[in-house]
Amino acid sequence: MTNFIPIFPLEIVVYPGEKLNLHIFEDRYKQLIGECYKEKKMFGIPPVLKNKISETGTLMQVTEIVKQYEDGKMDVITEGVSVYRVLEVIDSIPAKLYSGAIVKHLSNENSDSRQAQKIIDAVRELHRLLHIKKDFGKPDIELTSYDIAHHAALSLEEEYDLLCLLREDQRIEYLRRHLKKIIPIVAGIETLKKKIQLNGHFKELKGFDFNFGKK
Repeated sequence: MTNFIPIFPLEIVVYPGEKLNLHIFEDRYKQLIGECYKEKKMFGIPPVLKNKISETGTLMQVTEIVKQYEDGKMDVITEGVSVYRVLEVIDSIPAKLYSGAIVKHLSNENSDSRQAQKIIDAVRELHRLLHIKKDFGKPDIELTSYDIAHHAALSLEEEYDLLCLLREDQRIEYLRRHLKKIIPIVAGIETLKKKIQLNGHFKELKGFDFNFGKK
């Protein structure tokens, strides 16, 4: 299915099901968000990568206007709905300050993967090495690749690559390969840090036993 949607380009990647809090201060986006909330319309967030609007983006809905300021600024809560592909960007729309796009809505396979728990465990190992704690906000059995991706130390470009994958098993495999690569690097850095911290301190080291193995 194709249709026209207003777009709000940002230098972020938003996944379906993800909640995103926004402070709206530009006139064009005050108009966009106000109309979408009043008319219950969707808008798109296409990620901006290297100063260009990306072809694949996330359809969003405005779920709540938390605060409306006297000058028209807003604090709003939005939520990702689905993935789309841009067919054509419409820079200028009559009587509108914002831009839009003609998009094709993409079907997305979200079936469970048996590998998901291994990915969750790997992300927790990464967090342990980095000395950080994260609450995913759901039981492990309910987590999907979208819930995990922002916690897996992906770059913006890698987060976008994952958004472009339309099957859950593909996304899980993408995360598996990423974590397999990055965890040994982080573990190595952590070991190096410990060695540097020990430098100059008294060390309790066991001497080599020259009689080892002799009767």
